[in-house]
Amino acid sequence: MERQQGLWLADLKRVPVQPPSRKAAASVISDMKTLGADHPSVPALTAGDSTVREGLVAVFSLSPFLRETALAHPSLVADLLARPIDGIIDEACLDARESWRPDEGGAPRSDGEVMAALRRAKRKVAFALAIADLLGLVTGAETTRYLSAFADAAVSATVDHLLLSADAAGKIRLEDRSEPSRQSGLIVLGMGKHGACELNYSSDIDLVIFYDPEVAALAARPDLAEDIARLLRRLIRILQERTGDGYVFRTDLRLRPDPGATPLAVSVDAAMTYYEGRGQNWERAAFIKARPVAGDLAAGEAFLKALTPFVFRKYLDFAAIADIHSIKRQIHDHKGHGEIAVKGHNIKLGRGGIREIEFFAQTQQLIAGGRMPELRARSTEGALAALAEARWIDEQTAAALTEAYWFLRNVEHRIQMVHDEQAHTLPKAEAELRRIALMMGFAGTDAFSDALSARLRTVERHYGALFERERSLSDGEGNLVFTGQNDDPETLATLSRLGFARPSDICRMIRTWHAGRYAATQSAEARERLTELTPRLLQAFGESRMADEAMMRFDAFLGRLPAGIQLFSLIASNPALLALIVTIMSAAPRLADIVAARPHVFDGMLDPRLLTELPDRSDLKARLALFLSGARDVEDRLDRLRIFAAEQRFLIGVRLLTGVADAETVGFAFTDLADLCVAAALDVAQDAMAAAHGHIAGASVAVLGLGKLGSREMTAGSDIDLILLYDHPDDPPDSDGARPLDAPRYFARLAQRLIASLSAPTSEGVLYPVDMRLRPSGNKGPLATRLSAFEKYQREDAWTWEHMALTRARGVAGDGALLEKAASTIARVLDTPREPDRLTRDIAEMRGLIAQEKRPYGLWDVKLIEGGVVDVEFIAQDLMLSAAANPALRPPAGTPTIAVLRQLGPALLGPEATGRLVEASTLYATIAQVLRLCLEGPFDRKTAPLGLIERLCRASGAPDLSVLEAELRERAHEVRAIFIRHIGRPVESKATTELGKPKL
Repeated sequence: MERQQGLWLADLKRVPVQPPSRKAAASVISDMKTLGADHPSVPALTAGDSTVREGLVAVFSLSPFLRETALAHPSLVADLLARPIDGIIDEACLDARESWRPDEGGAPRSDGEVMAALRRAKRKVAFALAIADLLGLVTGAETTRYLSAFADAAVSATVDHLLLSADAAGKIRLEDRSEPSRQSGLIVLGMGKHGACELNYSSDIDLVIFYDPEVAALAARPDLAEDIARLLRRLIRILQERTGDGYVFRTDLRLRPDPGATPLAVSVDAAMTYYEGRGQNWERAAFIKARPVAGDLAAGEAFLKALTPFVFRKYLDFAAIADIHSIKRQIHDHKGHGEIAVKGHNIKLGRGGIREIEFFAQTQQLIAGGRMPELRARSTEGALAALAEARWIDEQTAAALTEAYWFLRNVEHRIQMVHDEQAHTLPKAEAELRRIALMMGFAGTDAFSDALSARLRTVERHYGALFERERSLSDGEGNLVFTGQNDDPETLATLSRLGFARPSDICRMIRTWHAGRYAATQSAEARERLTELTPRLLQAFGESRMADEAMMRFDAFLGRLPAGIQLFSLIASNPALLALIVTIMSAAPRLADIVAARPHVFDGMLDPRLLTELPDRSDLKARLALFLSGARDVEDRLDRLRIFAAEQRFLIGVRLLTGVADAETVGFAFTDLADLCVAAALDVAQDAMAAAHGHIAGASVAVLGLGKLGSREMTAGSDIDLILLYDHPDDPPDSDGARPLDAPRYFARLAQRLIASLSAPTSEGVLYPVDMRLRPSGNKGPLATRLSAFEKYQREDAWTWEHMALTRARGVAGDGALLEKAASTIARVLDTPREPDRLTRDIAEMRGLIAQEKRPYGLWDVKLIEGGVVDVEFIAQDLMLSAAANPALRPPAGTPTIAVLRQLGPALLGPEATGRLVEASTLYATIAQVLRLCLEGPFDRKTAPLGLIERLCRASGAPDLSVLEAELRERAHEVRAIFIRHIGRPVESKATTELGKPKL
C-alpha cells in the first residue's frame, strides 16, 4: 500500500514498542534535544509530547545502531519526518541504480564514487525501514521486498559500472553504453533470500554469475575468463568493503558450480554441462529461488528456463526428501542445532527455525514441481500458499507455517537491527533478550518466550511429520556391519554414499579396531564405546571431502594411542572435538602426522579453552615451569622441554586452523614459545657448564634472536637464528670448576651446549633447528662473542646484509643488564649514517644473489617469489637503516615487519605504497602460516588436500583458490614494483665474497 504521508503525519495512533528503561529513554531524549537544537530542520525532536516523538525515543533506545545513525546523519531523521516511506525508499533505490552513470561531462565514475553513492543510499534505506518496521508502519514482508529491491538496484548499478569500465578498457564491446547490461551476456542471478525477495535486514547476498562467450559483446575476446574474474573481484569489493560510509552487502559467490575448482564466473555451456551431469539436490533446491537480478536480464531468464528440467524433474522425486533432509542434518551438526529454547536459540538454523520452514516448502516443490508448475514459487510464503492451493498440504498447515515464518523473520530482523550485524541467535543475557522482546512489542521476556516457543514447536511438528515416512532418516545412514571377515555389500554401499572412495579399506580398518588389536581398543568398554561412536565418525569423516586419507590418519593416531576410553567418551559428548579431529586429519597432514607419532600432544586438546583463546606469554611461562619442575636430570629436562614445545606448537597451530587466531597473533605465540624454550635451554646449558667447569666471576651471557625469531614472526616450522654474547671484567680469571676454562673457551663451550640442548635429537625429537651463521664473521667466527668485539665488528667489518639482519635482532634470554647493553649497542650501529645510494645498491645486489641461488618452487613459495616476503622484508630493513638520519623515528630492532612498514612507510614510501605492502605482508603471513602448519613440503594445488585448500581460502578471506591465486599474483606484482621504485632492480653481484653473502 502506497503511503502518501511521512512518519510525522502518518496514522501512528499507538507506539508498539517501549524503551528498555527510563534511564535509556532519558539518555535518548537528551541526545534528541541536542540534535534538535543543532538542526532546526528536525523540529519534532524538540517538540512536546507526540506519538511520533514517543516512538522515536523507544526506537533509538532499543537500537544503538539506529541511535548512532541518527546522531551522525540528522538529515535522515528530517527526511523521515517529512516524506512518505515509499518515496524515501524509491528515491534511494533510484539513486543507487543511477550511481554508475557518467557525470554531466561524460566522465565515467570511479569505483570510489560508486561505492560512496551506494553506501549513502543503503544507509537511507536501512534507517528508514528499521524505524518504520519497529513502529509497525511496514510489515516484515514489505521490509524484505524493499531490501531486495535495493539489493537489485545496487548490484545492477555495480555491474553496469564494471561493464562500462571494461568497455572503456577495450576488454569487451558493449552494444549500447547507455544500457551496459543489455545483451552483455553477463548473467547475474540472485539466490536464496535475495532471489526470493526475502532479504534479511543485515543479510548478505548470494549471487551466481554466468557468461555467454558467444554474444557479440564478449566474442573473440582474449583472456575473457580472467577479465570477468577481475571484474567480479571488483564487484565484491565495491559491495562489501567497509569504508567510512559503511558497506552495502556482504557478497557470496560460493553457490556456483564446484566453487573450489571453478572461477568466479562460469560460462553458460560449462554450467549446463555441470548441472546436467553432476548437479546435486541441494543445488536444485537453491535454484528454486534463483532470479535474474542484474546484468543481461533476458539472458538470465533464458538460462533459468533451460535449467528448469534439472530443478523440477518430470516425475515425482521422493528420493529428494532424504537428500534435502541430509543437508538439514549437516546444518544441525555444524551449527549447534539443539533442542527448542529461547535464550541462545538460533532463529534461522535451530530446531523449529526458519530453515525448517524453507526446507518444508522446497522439498515438496522438488518432489512435485516437475508435474505441477504452479508450485514453482520463489518466495516461502508463495510456496506454502501454492502447496495449499494444490492440496499438497492442508490450508491450516500453510497458515500456521506462514504465520510462524513471518514471526520468526521479524525476530531475526530485530536481532540484526540492534547493531546491524548478520546475526540469527537470540542473546543469552536476560537484559538483551528483553530488548528483543520489547522490539517485538511484548511487555517482557516471559510473554515473548511463550509466543516464540509456540511457533518453534509448530514448525518442528510439521517439519518432523514430513519425514516420518523415511525410515533411513531415523535409522541412521544405512547398513554399517563390520563383523566377520568378508565385507557386507550394503555396508560398502553405505560407506560409498558417505563419501569414501575405498570402502573395502575402511571396512578392514574398522574390523581391526573391533578386534582389539590396538592398545586403545583392547578393553571391552573401549570397544563398546568406539562401536557406538563409529557411525558418527564415519559421517563426520565422510563429509571432509578427503574421507579416506583423513580416516587413515585417524587410524594411525588410534594405533599409537595408549588408551581410548577417555577419548571416545569425550568425542561422544563433544561434537566440537570430533569436528576438530576431522579438520586436522583432513586438512593438515603435518599436524596429523604429529598427532599419530606423538599422541600425547592430543592431551592439550582437552583444554576447554582450546577453541576460544590463545594462552599468553605469562601463562605459557607458568605452565613450562610447572612441567619442568619434576624433571629428574638434564636429559629428562630436555625431553620434557621438547614434549612441552611440541604440544604447544600443535595447539597454537590448531587455533590458526580453526580460526581462533589470525596469522599475526599466531606468529607472536610461536615466538613467545620459542623465547621461553631458548631461555629454558640456556638454563640447562649453564647448569651443565657450572657442573663441569664452574663459573667465571663477574661474567654474564645473553642470547640474541634474529630473523623471524627476532621480529616475532615465527611459523610452525621456523628454525631459530641466534647469537650468543658474553661480557666480563677485563682480565677475568678462569672458571672456578674442577676443569677450569678461560673466558673465550668457556663461552664457546656454553654456545655448543646451548645448540645441543635445542637441536640435538632425543627420543622426543628436536626442539628447534638452530642457525648461528648470523654471528660476527659467520661460520668462520667463534660461536660466542664478547660484547665489545661484537660492537667493533658491526661498526668496522660488517657487511650491509649483516646490518639488515641486525634490524631484527632482539634479546630473548640471559642476563638482563647485558641484554640492555646489547640493545643499546645495536641501536648505535643502526643509527650510524649511511650513504643512501650504496645502501640501496647493496640491497638490490643481495636480492639478485638470492634470486640466483635460491629459486622459488612456484607461486606458493611466498618467501622467495618476486615481490614476495623477501622483497617486503628488504624494503622494511632499508627503511630501518635509512631512518638513521632521524633515529627518534626508528622503531627498535626486532620490531615486526608490518609494524616497521606502518611506522616508517608513510613518510619514506608514501601512504599508498605502505598500504599495499602491509596488505601483501598480511596475505603472505597468512599463507605461510597455514602452509607451514599443514604441510612438510611445497604446496601443490593438484595434490593438496581439499580440506587444506578450504582452510587456506578461509584464512585468506578468498572465496576459492583461483581467486586467492589471482590476488597473490597481484600483490606480488605490486610489491616488486614498489621494490624496484624504492630500491632498484635486483642485480647479481659478481664481487660478493663468501663472507659477504647473506644467509640463504
